[in-house]
Amino acid sequence: MSDLLQSLGLVPFFIQQLPDVELLQQRLGRVTSVQRSRNTVICGAGERVVELSSPLLKSAAIDRPTVGDWVVLDASLTRIEQVLERKSLFKRLAAGERNEIQPIAANIDLLFILTSCNEEFKESRLERYLALCAEAGASPVIVLTKADLASDRDSYIQRARSTQAGVPVEAVNALDPSSLDSVRCWIDKTTTVALVGSSGVGKSTLLNSLAGHTLTATGNIREQDKKGRHTTTHRELHRLPSGGLLVDVPGMRELRVAEIEQSIGAVFDDIERLAAQCQFADCKHDTEPGCAVQQAVAENRLDSRRLANYKKLLRENALATTTLAEKRAQGRAFAKVVKEGKKIKQTRTKGQSS
Repeated sequence: MSDLLQSLGLVPFFIQQLPDVELLQQRLGRVTSVQRSRNTVICGAGERVVELSSPLLKSAAIDRPTVGDWVVLDASLTRIEQVLERKSLFKRLAAGERNEIQPIAANIDLLFILTSCNEEFKESRLERYLALCAEAGASPVIVLTKADLASDRDSYIQRARSTQAGVPVEAVNALDPSSLDSVRCWIDKTTTVALVGSSGVGKSTLLNSLAGHTLTATGNIREQDKKGRHTTTHRELHRLPSGGLLVDVPGMRELRVAEIEQSIGAVFDDIERLAAQCQFADCKHDTEPGCAVQQAVAENRLDSRRLANYKKLLRENALATTTLAEKRAQGRAFAKVVKEGKKIKQTRTKGQSS
């Protein structure tokens, strides 16, 4: 294995998928940037801007390469022929009428969920990210920024820890490199980390501080609402001088839940355990008699905000999942009509020729 590919996060999981180890020398690479149909790939031959093969262009969006993917190039090193199986995948439900699943970032080991120690902090947003992280197959770390400006830093740490048991929480000042040692400890030489969070929480600042130089532009926040503008405009994977990789992906903050009921349950396992004690198996945790969840809320053992967010995410997931299922059914029905039409046409053509 070359030092270059190892610095890009190549591990045995991907190597064992190669039909020929010789592909390691030149044609195996990792996607570091995606802009429309053109992908920047780093392989043994260096950095290449490549296009997709015809089969990949015709494939479903979820099967096309995204930032972080390991891919095999063709012999000319100008097209991506194959996308290797992913260890993890962040995906989103496309906007508009298509309602298809799009890949956002692949093979992410850690998700740094950034939120500020100010009015921007919201437990409900953290819970959404945690559910999406669980579905993607990555490990979360909550990073509290602007901790140096908060007089009640410990309360923010406590609130962050309440969103999911066992999730690590790190409080930092992204402008002070010396305060980032706790974050650096999570990144080894083959670790790929994605950063998510609202605008103005310091994702670009953290990325630049970890890199030791400016990789992306930073923007100021608005004093009236502590919010800012996203300064990252495209998806890109950055190698850190100390080892490891970071990606700040625009659009991650707008991820919508879909087909992640089990992951929601993993984040809200306390509610799931209580629900198992309800009198009725199909309890909606509203006004039903014998509801253990509502009893826990009444006794202040469960935060009503947390229950409300749990229900909200379940509703969103159910609606989006149903929409996806309907779209897929429509697609299958249309494909069947097209197939039948081709058969009729072929039959008529044969009849005319005879």
